[in-house]
Amino acid sequence: MANRTDPAAKSIRGTNPQNLVEKIVRSKIYQNTYWKEQCFGLTAETLVDKAMELDHLGGTFGGNRKPTPFMCLIMKMLQIQPEKDIVVEFIKNDDYKYVRVLGAFYLRLTGTDVDIYRYLEPLYNDYRKLRQKLADGRFALTHVDEVIDELLTTDYSCDIALPRIKKRWNLETVGTLEPRKSVLEDDFEEEEEKEENDQLDDGMEDGAYEKDYHHGRSPTRERDRDRDRRRDRDSYRYRDRDYDRDRDYDRDRGRGRERDRERDRYRLREEKEYVRERDRDREREGRDRERRDRDRGRRRSRSRSRSRDRKRHARSSMSPRRHADEPEDTGTRAEPKKKKEKKEKKDDGTDHPDPEIAEANRIRASLGLKPLKL
Repeated sequence: MANRTDPAAKSIRGTNPQNLVEKIVRSKIYQNTYWKEQCFGLTAETLVDKAMELDHLGGTFGGNRKPTPFMCLIMKMLQIQPEKDIVVEFIKNDDYKYVRVLGAFYLRLTGTDVDIYRYLEPLYNDYRKLRQKLADGRFALTHVDEVIDELLTTDYSCDIALPRIKKRWNLETVGTLEPRKSVLEDDFEEEEEKEENDQLDDGMEDGAYEKDYHHGRSPTRERDRDRDRRRDRDSYRYRDRDYDRDRDYDRDRGRGRERDRERDRYRLREEKEYVRERDRDREREGRDRERRDRDRGRRRSRSRSRSRDRKRHARSSMSPRRHADEPEDTGTRAEPKKKKEKKEKKDDGTDHPDPEIAEANRIRASLGLKPLKL
């Protein structure tokens, strides 16, 4: 309940007023001890007392990004949403400079473009010193007019993104805002009148009073002086316009650099994806090649085994005549040959039991005669 926006508060720029502070900074503020102890139960009346106790301004500091009391009070003002009259009184307070800066910062976040220029530009004449806490925890010296210039010309202050506002010369062109009038312009006019009076006094002493008087007060000179004043005012306006144009050009150039960095990151990401896909394809091709080599080796071994089976089958299915001619087979097929040999020997008569008859048969066989049959 302590961190919720007042139910009666109106939305600012179409959103909850507390959403004008980034979520990370907002969570840091909710966890801060100063927020829990000092800002609990504050109202628009009691908020002034806490603002008078401020002794420095700033956003977040340190390694854990601890918020400053100034930032906690800004968050409290966004939560309770004080009336515009109270904020204007904060800005017009001359006694307490931090109260003035607090009101100016809140008006820059929630006010309209016309109100921002109308109430903040007069603070350019406040040159009082301020203590500002930097991001590293150290203090730096600044001034009220520098803080106001930062609020009007930049988009980021005290770790908060400021809402965009229209340019001053656009509002002057539309007619919703009058041209800016410098406080020193009255002093310049007094100096010019004093110089003219001195010239008139010198002319009276020289006896040319009437001539110099008419010359000094002539309509032509008055028109020239008015033209010079308008030229100075226009030059100041154009100088602001050129400054805004330069800022816009620098911002566009920064965006172009960011686009170039994003394009380079995208190109590098594509190159990494291409290298990864190429390596993946190479691994896939290597696995396919190994698989093909493995299949080819299997087919070769299978064909070798088939050729061996064919040879073995062919060897086993040879003809009996071929087997009879082979010397290794000494089975039953060789028996007829032995019987024939025995028969041939028996027909020759050389195997006769009688040695003399066997010798005679051998002699007769060598001569081609028939053996003796006894």
